[in-house]
Amino acid sequence: MGQHPEFRTDDGPAGARHVPVLLPRVIELLDPALSRGPAVLVDATLGLGGHSAALLAAYPELTLVGLDRDPQALELAERRLVAHADRTHLVHAVYDQIADVLDDLGLPRVDGVLFDLGVSSLQLDADQRGFSYSRDADLDMRMDPSTGPTAADVLNTYPVPELSRILREYGEERFAGRIASAIARRRAQRPLQRSAELVELLYDVVPAASRRTGGHPAKRTFQALRIEVNGELDALRTALPAALDALAVGGRLVVLAYHSLEDRMVKRELAARASSRTPPGLPVELPGHGPELRLLTRGAEVASEDEITENPRAASVRLRAAERIREVAA
Repeated sequence: MGQHPEFRTDDGPAGARHVPVLLPRVIELLDPALSRGPAVLVDATLGLGGHSAALLAAYPELTLVGLDRDPQALELAERRLVAHADRTHLVHAVYDQIADVLDDLGLPRVDGVLFDLGVSSLQLDADQRGFSYSRDADLDMRMDPSTGPTAADVLNTYPVPELSRILREYGEERFAGRIASAIARRRAQRPLQRSAELVELLYDVVPAASRRTGGHPAKRTFQALRIEVNGELDALRTALPAALDALAVGGRLVVLAYHSLEDRMVKRELAARASSRTPPGLPVELPGHGPELRLLTRGAEVASEDEITENPRAASVRLRAAERIREVAA
């Protein structure tokens, strides 16, 4: 898999299997905030540390706070970032705990925050984790395997209307009701335990005509289950405001989203803070009511065809970024 020559990430075993999405653009957007001297960056979704490794190498005065809920990812990232160990704080935490993590570290303000949402290369490629519909494994899908319900728990215990809602909302699955009913019939005979069992059921339920035009019949269902199991949208709903509140003036937020619901949430939060709160019709801006953020992207940016060819996981990415332009009174 090819890589941008300026930002090679094949530094060790973890790097060899991971190409960070939109890395040159991420660095370009964060540069004005990180090049002002000593700076602090929160990588809220550390994963295998690809973005962080490049940023630490590019900015010798940068301190990194890396969060991830996956203990295996943290272990691999720690090995990858060992050359910068004196400038890194790696924390086992979900990104909605940003405020608590920064408080524990005594960091009231940071200069940058990066979110690279969704499932990581490590999780997709690990046969035993159950994230991929192309490998038979236990239906787990927990990003932190030490806590919470599994995908099998969701499939075998949720009421049919709730299953249907999850598939429809989180997976944008047209056949959500039909799939949920089929799951209920199947689990009445015996519980679903393995990903291959679920894939077989989906092949039987999703019409062949839809499979020809809509991609693999399991893609949307597996996505929906992963989002539900890991509470991804609820976590993001809390994490975004906390991340923006932590930014210093001149600090920047960059978000890579891979799902329309995530991207919509990011769009709304940034747009609200980039708008004036002065009531319409007043001739002057009320003190303290001006925009808090300046948007750095026009809409959502997408990956180039070249990047998608090199890194297929970039195909669905939507990038948004903003800069804090004023403090907000507590």
